[in-house]
Amino acid sequence: MAVTQRRGRRIMMTESERHAYLAGQRTCRVATVSSDGRPHVGALWYAWDGTSLWLYSITRSLRWSQLRTDPRIAVIVDDGVEYGELRGVELRGRAVPVGEAPRTGGPCAELDVPECLFAEKYFGLDTMPHDGRHAWLRLTPESVTSWDFRKLGAVP
Repeated sequence: MAVTQRRGRRIMMTESERHAYLAGQRTCRVATVSSDGRPHVGALWYAWDGTSLWLYSITRSLRWSQLRTDPRIAVIVDDGVEYGELRGVELRGRAVPVGEAPRTGGPCAELDVPECLFAEKYFGLDTMPHDGRHAWLRLTPESVTSWDFRKLGAVP
């Protein structure tokens, strides 16, 4: 077991690697759970502000209704095809709705940064377009796990 833990520490991303990775990737997988314990996983676009992961979710989704009942959430951002290329970050915590739901663009200072990041990243715009169907969820992680199997080449 100790060998696995040592190897696990060796393939962990540093804080700056995690930050760059989360800022650069586009899609995450979000896991929620229903009140009777049934899991649900779905893909979403997101914004990373260096502290929190911001999810722009349809308010009439199963995800949204499950999070109203149980705000616990796990999110994976990963990539790679071959074993030696696999890397990713898992974030766990509680999803907190921020701003109006659904979002129509009313003033909300807390959303200024994530909306700017999201609009630029996905739409190439300076301001966030709103469709009246989505709203923001903030995940400030309580735990973070990362891996970068590209580092295995340096492991004897």
